[in-house]
Amino acid sequence: MSSKNKNDREELLRRNYAEIAQLAGGLAHEIRNPLSTISLNLGVLSEDLEDGDTPRDLRMKRRIEIISRECDHLEQILSDFLRFTTGMELETQLCDLSQLVGSFIESQRLEADARQIEISPHLAPDLPRVHLDPHQFRQVLLNLTLNAMQAMPEGGVLEFQTFLQANEVVLQIIDNGDGISKPAQKKIFDLFYSSKPEGSGLGLPTVRKIIEAHHGSIQCESEPGRGTKFTVFLPITLDSQEK
Repeated sequence: MSSKNKNDREELLRRNYAEIAQLAGGLAHEIRNPLSTISLNLGVLSEDLEDGDTPRDLRMKRRIEIISRECDHLEQILSDFLRFTTGMELETQLCDLSQLVGSFIESQRLEADARQIEISPHLAPDLPRVHLDPHQFRQVLLNLTLNAMQAMPEGGVLEFQTFLQANEVVLQIIDNGDGISKPAQKKIFDLFYSSKPEGSGLGLPTVRKIIEAHHGSIQCESEPGRGTKFTVFLPITLDSQEK
């Protein structure tokens, strides 16, 4: 395939993706509006029944709670879906990955303590800086950390490592939780695949999309009962050496 034909094909794919993303985003917004109305009215009904203590009132309260939880679940799915379909317009800057991860870790200390999870950082100093969108990459950290914490319901150790490897800066997030089966490992980055009933199946695909938008890659290694390691590779460019 000639360079021109390849560029034309890539441009066509970009336009098609943009059109699909716009349609999907519009659909998600249309669903969100009535969903918000349903949630609002459920809140009003819950307030009306607040002082009710008859068997009928108690049954209605339980049903309202179930419907409210499902509405919250749908809202989370829509938020994840909109985040995934949004065009990946990065606002990158040269960042020290260790500093970015270190700052993120501090924001997660209280949540980790509440879950009886020990955070163990091993962040290399003086890494070459890499081009990152701090806001988007924080979403990567948040999704991977949340997955790790959910895999350790009885507590555990969550390790963050950064280091230099050849021409890449590497981030590893390692837990000693439940682990992921071999068949599931092949699907975790597939859209809408989730091993958790409450999961949207969009968290890890979004993580991969953000990382690939940064020209990086992600790998997963896991063993059931022994934990999971996600490894993120980010390229070093010529100006990454600038201080």
